[in-house]
Amino acid sequence: MSRTSPHTHHEGGRVSRRGLLKTAGGLTAALAVGATATATTAGAAPATFTHPGMLHNAGDINRAKVRVAAGDDPWLSGWNRLTANSHSQSTWTNRATATIIRGGTGENYPQLYNDIAAAYQNALRWKVAGTEANAQCAANILNAWSRTLTTVTGNADRFLAAGLYGWQFANACELMRDHPAFDLAAAQDMMVRVFYPLNNQFLTGHNDACITNYWANWDLCNMASVMAIGILTDNAATYDQAVTYFKSGAGNGSIQHAVPFLYGNVEGYDLGQWQESGRDQGHTVMGMGQMGALCEMAWNQGDDLYSYDGRRFMKAAQYVAKYNLNMDVPFTTYTWGTGQNCAQQSQTVLGSASRGQVRPVWAMLHYHYGRRLLLDDKYIAQMCFSVAPEGGGGDYGTTSGGFDQLGFGTLMYAK
Repeated sequence: MSRTSPHTHHEGGRVSRRGLLKTAGGLTAALAVGATATATTAGAAPATFTHPGMLHNAGDINRAKVRVAAGDDPWLSGWNRLTANSHSQSTWTNRATATIIRGGTGENYPQLYNDIAAAYQNALRWKVAGTEANAQCAANILNAWSRTLTTVTGNADRFLAAGLYGWQFANACELMRDHPAFDLAAAQDMMVRVFYPLNNQFLTGHNDACITNYWANWDLCNMASVMAIGILTDNAATYDQAVTYFKSGAGNGSIQHAVPFLYGNVEGYDLGQWQESGRDQGHTVMGMGQMGALCEMAWNQGDDLYSYDGRRFMKAAQYVAKYNLNMDVPFTTYTWGTGQNCAQQSQTVLGSASRGQVRPVWAMLHYHYGRRLLLDDKYIAQMCFSVAPEGGGGDYGTTSGGFDQLGFGTLMYAK
């Protein structure tokens, strides 16, 4: 369905996918996506959001539950990866603290990303297997941080922490929002008080630097946090801020800046050069996870950012996957302004460092483009199956890079 701006009605009385989902009652309407609707909607975003509606909707959760119970692969393999992770154990003890520091003196942010991984993984175990001990553990972790955390600080890296751990924390909360032991109001308040101001400050001011100084991932994680907070708090204006930035934001996270160069019909496939491709592949693959999370959350609220601008993100994911599968891709010199005075720098070749690095980002993309949309996503698919079944935080090392995405896509997205 063609789209103009988020949530508004279109020519001929058609409604956005989100409006369609709302009008027809959630999951059943998903079957009608792509059909022409005849109803009209007001220009504003609907007051009600789909819940659960971030990385996983009710259909995703039910499919995983049914398939794991039946012992079907690849879901069972994904489930076994989850239950083997130390973070998914109901005995996990949180280390909630008032101040989190990333960058500079006194760094302690691993406490937060480890606890978020534990909350998310325990919440998944409860949703898929119904184990109350896991639910209680997840609720305890989220409640402790919601009632304790007051400050995220440090050098410029504080904005990375606010973005990454903002959207991840909100996703764990979204899975737990219907459990009586979870204090949703405390979580909503903390997210709006502690995370959103930093997310918004970065997207509007970029730490007083040249607009192109910060890599795409800095924008993307903060955009994802803004979107997740909007969904968690049922705030349409906050949600729309993220959607609008994706489409037309000034920084490197908006879609045309994140994918600056397109290449048509390269050995039969359209490709898009990623903004960080001349840097290194760890951060480039990280970008697939950050933009993927943003697109998946939007999809579950009825907005198809995955296909926006001629499926520009798919072209980038194909490009990144192909290069990380040790195949050649074209590269155009990338020049940008740095620091506060926009001093120019250029990258003339692909950054080969960390080429082939495994991160659990590909299942989400393959099962969307290849299975939901039935498109030929050759390189994304190959990358997806080469790293399956996906694990999550704790399965990819102890440093922050292994926790930049929540993971477990094989379990939750396989179709």
